[in-house]
Amino acid sequence: MIKFLAGVDEVGRGSLVGPVFAAAVILNNNIDKKKLKDSKKLSRNNRENLEKYIKENSKWSIASASLKEIEKLNILNASLLAMKRAIKKLKIKPKIVMIDGNRIPKMKNYNLKYIIKGDQKIPEISAASIIAKVSRDRLLKKMGMKNTGYSWEKNSGYGTRYHLSAIKKLGITKYHRKKFKPIHNILSLKNSRLQKDSK
Repeated sequence: MIKFLAGVDEVGRGSLVGPVFAAAVILNNNIDKKKLKDSKKLSRNNRENLEKYIKENSKWSIASASLKEIEKLNILNASLLAMKRAIKKLKIKPKIVMIDGNRIPKMKNYNLKYIIKGDQKIPEISAASIIAKVSRDRLLKKMGMKNTGYSWEKNSGYGTRYHLSAIKKLGITKYHRKKFKPIHNILSLKNSRLQKDSK
């Protein structure tokens, strides 16, 4: 067993709203790794229970990249930035960092490896996916209370049929990622209609 193995995952990359989150987790020896699964395969209730369990039995950190950073850097680079921040926030420097996906952030003096579908294979990455998902969902729920009608508490800002329909009906908020294709297409369509109406 590798001492101080950290797992890292991001969440919110495909969302149409708000920041992208990343978590880094070093599990304690006493944790039951069999309980840890990819956050997408767990119910909301299970994720929330496991989040508490993970936080009580690990060294962990959560970081994010803001909407402005997503717009400026693009979503891939913003996701890598959030991961880098989460890794640096850990109170113990890990001997090895395993990251879900096929890209890793540029970091000096860190041993980083990417693992495709790592959230299904590496318990530390599964744990990171769970606490990142629960933390981001919590934020989206709060944002949804101030921006009703989009059902962010259910869809986490992803482009569900209901969410896209709500955008067409209610318009976009300051939290929407305007450069993302579904939003961009809706805005382009509205602009073309306005131009036609003004002729």
